[in-house]
Amino acid sequence: MRNALLIVLGLLFAGAVQASSTLRCGSKLISTGDMAGEVLDKCGEPVSRDFLGYREVVDYYGYASEVAIEEWIYGPRNGMLYFLRLEGNRLIKIDSKRGD
Repeated sequence: MRNALLIVLGLLFAGAVQASSTLRCGSKLISTGDMAGEVLDKCGEPVSRDFLGYREVVDYYGYASEVAIEEWIYGPRNGMLYFLRLEGNRLIKIDSKRGD
């Protein structure tokens, strides 16, 4: 029972650690939650900016609105491509992939 509890806690902790991603741009650091302007200031213009569409979000008060979804690509940097997803002008996800 105790081992199962430790495994579950470990998995929960691992998920919490991955919740906030960061990316180094030179000597500056961007993180999920940053505004698009901050990302541009710190990392410069991406090599690709793609508009993916809209997503409906509901705020704290129950009002629905649509936010734009974009994917920005940086790199290759040391053989890696970085894919940044922005929703409503805010960075929500950072993925990376080894470039071919």
